[in-house]
Amino acid sequence: MNIKQAKQEIADTLRAYLAKDELGSYLIPAVRQRPVLLMGPPGIGKTQIMEQIAAETGVGLVAYTITHHTRQSAVGLPFIEKRTYGGREFSVTEYTMSEILASVYQLMERTGIKEGILFLDEINCVSETLAPMMLQFLQCKTFGNQRLPEGWLIAAAGNPPEYNKSVRDFDVVTLDRVKRMEVAEDYAVWKEYARAKGVHGAVISYLDIKKDHFYRVETTAEGLEFATARGWEDLSELICAYEKLGLRVSREVVGQYIQMPRIAKDFANYLELYYKYQRTYHVEDILSGTWQPITVSELRGAPFDEKLSVMGLVLSRLSEEARNTRRQDALTTALHGALTEFRERIGAEAPQAVLARLIRQRQEALKRAGEAGQLDRERRDLGLREIRMLEDCGRQLADVPGEEAMDAARAWFSREVDRRAALGQETGAMFENAFRFLEETFGDSQELVIFVTEITAGFDTSWFVENFGCDAYFRHNRELLFDDTRHRIREEIAAVKAAERENRQEE
Repeated sequence: MNIKQAKQEIADTLRAYLAKDELGSYLIPAVRQRPVLLMGPPGIGKTQIMEQIAAETGVGLVAYTITHHTRQSAVGLPFIEKRTYGGREFSVTEYTMSEILASVYQLMERTGIKEGILFLDEINCVSETLAPMMLQFLQCKTFGNQRLPEGWLIAAAGNPPEYNKSVRDFDVVTLDRVKRMEVAEDYAVWKEYARAKGVHGAVISYLDIKKDHFYRVETTAEGLEFATARGWEDLSELICAYEKLGLRVSREVVGQYIQMPRIAKDFANYLELYYKYQRTYHVEDILSGTWQPITVSELRGAPFDEKLSVMGLVLSRLSEEARNTRRQDALTTALHGALTEFRERIGAEAPQAVLARLIRQRQEALKRAGEAGQLDRERRDLGLREIRMLEDCGRQLADVPGEEAMDAARAWFSREVDRRAALGQETGAMFENAFRFLEETFGDSQELVIFVTEITAGFDTSWFVENFGCDAYFRHNRELLFDDTRHRIREEIAAVKAAERENRQEE
């Protein structure tokens, strides 16, 4: 299965394990709640999906890379305890609490969240002394004489032996007690994730052209060479940071992330072309509707790969603007909730005291989410922006009399609503201009089909079209659906005719 299917399967498993009957007991007893064992190549997102599941379901997440642990940190340290058996006193070895189990209890204490996921990465690469303890934990959910609390799903991940020389095989006894899932790399699924995460357009458009470069691991005379999903995402982060700083990403820098020299060289060359196309085709002019006729003629006569790259540039900018609009929309929605709370409390408390309480509540919620492992970058950024805006509101209301505070808060909030509307209008104009340019350049061709498909598949672009509309998109999408229907009908007619010919031949 791919990583998206694995995420859904684990989320469904978590729901099933946490479901309770009318008496409050778990539908599946803890002893029958098998740990999930996720096996797949490194760098395809096994850790990320655990973070996403925790954030989306509201459970806690404790994550460890188990190769960093010794037997003592995983199991605990021994100490001598006095016990009486049959009237005689004996010295008995006990163990302090495992660091891993202690982290689960600490999360429960800090956040109040009683259920969650304990994620152990690289489970099949543990040391020889720790291996028996890990197998015991997978089988019995205990370290020594201490048990994992009920309501916690054990999820473990490992790499197949071809990717790691330290891998040890699990025996049948262990495998018969886990829910084993095999996951493989899948560019189409990763691209969907990459669009939502804002991965750099050069990375996505390059891999669209050369999908076989997305994930490769090869053993050569010089050693192991590889390109992984993690490498592409981390390289994207660096490219974005370098662009903001005005720095150049060289071939050597690419090779530090994509550790397969021929792919690193190829992408570095493509990145130079990407920037060249950005300058040559004046993407900002296209989106503002001020392109020159020569831009149309140059792109119309360009090789297909160059056309795809330019469309990738346009899509990347549209995704960026759609993302900004979506985030402003989310901020406005959050601030509306804060304004509603402000209105409900302002009669009983001073405006500044109400705002201070709202800010404190949001800070505490953000801290709890971070401690619970539920806080991805976007949720964190939204929370910080909301807190910053509420602080700004407090400064603006500092000298406003109490009876006028609500009107002043509404005026302050209306500015954020206007900002959302302005962003939507500006981004909508960019979408329309992009379609007009591509229509003028390509007409009703396969390039337009690709463009419409990419907007539909893009997380931010599809959100924008759904919430703000785009006449050109809907027009082309209807034509595309009509063409698909017509093609299907033709295939059905051809199949009927073929069946009739076979019947006549048999007669």
